[in-house]
Amino acid sequence: MGYLHPAVATNPAPDLTLVPITGHPRTVRELLTTFHLLFVAVDPANVRSRWIVPTAARVLFEYEQADCRVAWLVASDATDARKLLGRWAKDIMTFVDPELTAVKGFGISTLPAIVHVGQDLGVVNAVEGWDPMAWRALTTELSRHMSWSRPHIPVAGDPGAFEGAPLPKV
Repeated sequence: MGYLHPAVATNPAPDLTLVPITGHPRTVRELLTTFHLLFVAVDPANVRSRWIVPTAARVLFEYEQADCRVAWLVASDATDARKLLGRWAKDIMTFVDPELTAVKGFGISTLPAIVHVGQDLGVVNAVEGWDPMAWRALTTELSRHMSWSRPHIPVAGDPGAFEGAPLPKV
């Protein structure tokens, strides 16, 4: 089972805007002036996204103190994002994307997805769906870039592997 899709994700336009739940919208270029970006894209209407939230939060928390911005990219408005993520919407930077502009701007076609974007605005690696070995490979490479420890993937309680669900129609 391999859901690793590095060729699917595409480099975003530098002026692609990400809209946080709180605060001011920022372009990808502004977010990546100093740090890499690791985000997990999810959809509150997609049960597969709900399955991965605790695992993804654990992975994102691993990199919170690294030279890397971590974030959620939620294919919804702020209300639904908060319902899906609960406390993690406050604890981890959260971008909302009800029109799927950012999700599509990164070339993502199924959710959930994990994406590592380098300071050069290029997608370093991406995985759509939940394939523990592919997520492990992505985080191992990110940890090498960051000179940081990598999260254990999978751990007891993580869901079994599954494909991502197609993007919702908007």
